[in-house]
Amino acid sequence: CSNTGDFQARRMGLRYRPAATAVDEEENKGGKKKAKKPKPVLCHTINGSGLAVGRTLVAVLENYQTPEGDVVVPEVLRPYMGGVEILKKKN
Repeated sequence: CSNTGDFQARRMGLRYRPAATAVDEEENKGGKKKAKKPKPVLCHTINGSGLAVGRTLVAVLENYQTPEGDVVVPEVLRPYMGGVEILKKKN
């Protein structure tokens, strides 16, 4: 597991509102004022939370597989693949 902190959550706008603490509730003991809600906080995510990695891989395979069984690496992914253009099928 790799913790990506709030990086992906910031991009997604993924936030949660923490529960009010006992201190917050005691300050409003009289009940005359409305209790303050804590501010929303960014979540911390792990691995590929912002992307369904398995589905993404299947989509690439479905769309870029040749009739021979090789897979053409999409141009945008080639820099991450060390410049590899085609993944050859093993015989």
